[in-house]
Amino acid sequence: MRNRRNIAFLTKFRSPRFWSDRKGNVAVVFALALLPVMSLMGAAVDYSAANGERAEVQKALDATALALAKLMPANQAKLDQSGWEFFKANLDKTSLTGLQLNIVPATGKLQLTAKGTYVPAMVNLLGITSFEVGAQTEVSWGFKRLELALALDNTGSMAWSGKIVELKRAVKELLEKLEAAAQKPGDVKVAIVPFDTTVRVNLDYKSPPSWIVFDSKKEKNTWIGCLEDRTQPNDIRDTPPNSTDPATLYPAAACSSNGALVPIRPLTYDWQALRLTVEGMNPNGNTNVTIGLAWAWHALTPSPVLIEGAVPEKDLEKYVIVLTDGENTENRWTTNRSQIDARTRAVCTNIKAAGIKIYAIRVIAGNASLLRECASDPSMYFDVRYASQISSVFSAIAESLVNLHISR
Repeated sequence: MRNRRNIAFLTKFRSPRFWSDRKGNVAVVFALALLPVMSLMGAAVDYSAANGERAEVQKALDATALALAKLMPANQAKLDQSGWEFFKANLDKTSLTGLQLNIVPATGKLQLTAKGTYVPAMVNLLGITSFEVGAQTEVSWGFKRLELALALDNTGSMAWSGKIVELKRAVKELLEKLEAAAQKPGDVKVAIVPFDTTVRVNLDYKSPPSWIVFDSKKEKNTWIGCLEDRTQPNDIRDTPPNSTDPATLYPAAACSSNGALVPIRPLTYDWQALRLTVEGMNPNGNTNVTIGLAWAWHALTPSPVLIEGAVPEKDLEKYVIVLTDGENTENRWTTNRSQIDARTRAVCTNIKAAGIKIYAIRVIAGNASLLRECASDPSMYFDVRYASQISSVFSAIAESLVNLHISR
């Protein structure tokens, strides 16, 4: 209706009779003055409408960038197809025509631009029939350098209900995602600490054994790498072993079932070696969560015996994932659960105080309140009711380790 009125006015405005009528001089002057005013008002209306369209495109583009970052690394065809689907799904009704989406992957980031044509409702009276409306964004994908230690229950009960099978699958999937997300070698390092009542180290550590306590020469000669808790309070600390202080040394121990426990894999980005460690896990023995957590902590620091951990830095994050399927049942001194739980609670507190974040996973059984308290945040505690859920939990943790943000 508004356009018809404008056309009627302009038709009358252009007629000879209108211009020759001397009685209309005031009207002529008013009409001439009104045209620029109407144009400015029309431009303001169109600008506001176009700006609203641009805001909607920007919102949809930001959402698309975040969604695509979760797919990285991906090839251009996958980015183009998925990007357009995400963009359309997030874009509300729009009057823009000829929408285009351009996705440019770069090292560790994605650059996205979108544009379309806006047809004005008002300023087309001045000959402006259309103009371009667009937006751009950039998303970084990947994460800060990461050091991650997995303290994994390898006790006998893990053989039940397919738990060890599902755990192996879940950890391998985690490793695959972390390997793919690392922007360069060494950005992500992982250690694996299988535990029962003891942990086991590679026999390369046997010589020199200055940090190990042997009861006898015979024990030293037959030792195959297992260690038990250090003398309290060093059992819950990262105190470097000192040969002049026996309380800081690690007592040699007999391994469960003649060495069923696979040796610790120190912090590394040798992904194949990590997978081999996972594949070698073999459930046996009783549960001592404290020693698994203590050695996961050791793996993340440069202190002896495991020296691969880096010193804390701004661009470095350190995490522990501890998984168990049962109650604490035995440590070096006792089978009293509450006493062992107290040691677990203390080592969790110390690890978090050192700036290391903890994910805690309870699989079917175990002390839920202890593990929930051990986790750095309630959202970092997982209660798994079925072994088949282990993979989804590890997948969720992998995603949470990925730092995604709109950088511009």
